[in-house]
Amino acid sequence: MTTFKRRTLLAGAAAAALGAPALARAQGAADWPKGALKIIVPFPPGGSTDPVARIIQAKMIENTGWNILVDNKPGGTGAVGSAIAAKSAPDGQTWMLTFDSHILNPAFASGLPYKDSELFNVMQIGRTPQAICAHPDRPYKTFAEVIADAKARPGKVNVGVLGASQALVLMTLIKKENGVDLNLIPYKGGGPLNQDILAGVTDVAIGSLTSFSPHVRANKVRALAVTGEKRTPALPDTSTLIEQGVKAFPSYSWWGVYAPTGTPRPIVDRMHAEIKKAVMAPDVTQKFIDQFNMEILTTSPEEFAAYQKAEQERWFKVIKDNDIKGD
Repeated sequence: MTTFKRRTLLAGAAAAALGAPALARAQGAADWPKGALKIIVPFPPGGSTDPVARIIQAKMIENTGWNILVDNKPGGTGAVGSAIAAKSAPDGQTWMLTFDSHILNPAFASGLPYKDSELFNVMQIGRTPQAICAHPDRPYKTFAEVIADAKARPGKVNVGVLGASQALVLMTLIKKENGVDLNLIPYKGGGPLNQDILAGVTDVAIGSLTSFSPHVRANKVRALAVTGEKRTPALPDTSTLIEQGVKAFPSYSWWGVYAPTGTPRPIVDRMHAEIKKAVMAPDVTQKFIDQFNMEILTTSPEEFAAYQKAEQERWFKVIKDNDIKGD
């Protein structure tokens, strides 16, 4: 055998060997899924995370014919379900769809039964700003007026917030950055928070745009501000905190998908593509806009991971600097 032929054969064998893992991975995605897929929702039915998961589930089944189950695992502000997802086999059979509070759990809860590193960012599905509202009997038309009143009457203006939430952290930041003493009242659920702002028990509340919008349209509460970078089509006449000159970071409620770390990337990419296809279907997009005032994102895993890192750095600092407790 000539030297040239021998080198050619060796080079070909080396190329084949290097290509084998990629081929094996591709084949692994090709024969996936193996049985029913499970989407863990770490919250009970109700709220927004469960219906978002079930709308996507239905469209994916329609598109693919796969057997897909939504499995509610509530508890610990999402920590119980997150731990189950994190400890699941990284074989592409288990996924998790959760809410923005997930990334704050490490700052609020000591001794979590999982680590952030055990969950892989797959996709941020979409987001919506929060709304700050007042009972219509109160004199406020904007949140800037709330700030002015609280400066004149320190500690007398009550603001309802969800405990262990981004809203609590945001309002704590606003108190500090704007030199105002707001009386923050933490609630354990959106239901009690909504009941109290509707009844006028609390002067102001910050919460889900999804839950507040119907009450704004019915004139049962008055929208004072939204927390995003720009106004939302759901409340086009309501200005942002930034427009009102309030010192704060833009903040959003959002929904995202995770997988156990180690799930093969070809499988992650296939699942990402199928979720994106489902979310971008016109009927699904319209449901998300109508029901949740959602801005569709469908980010890449890398974009989602970078977003989470930046948000955790921002909000964890506020939590630490102000000794905010989750309970």
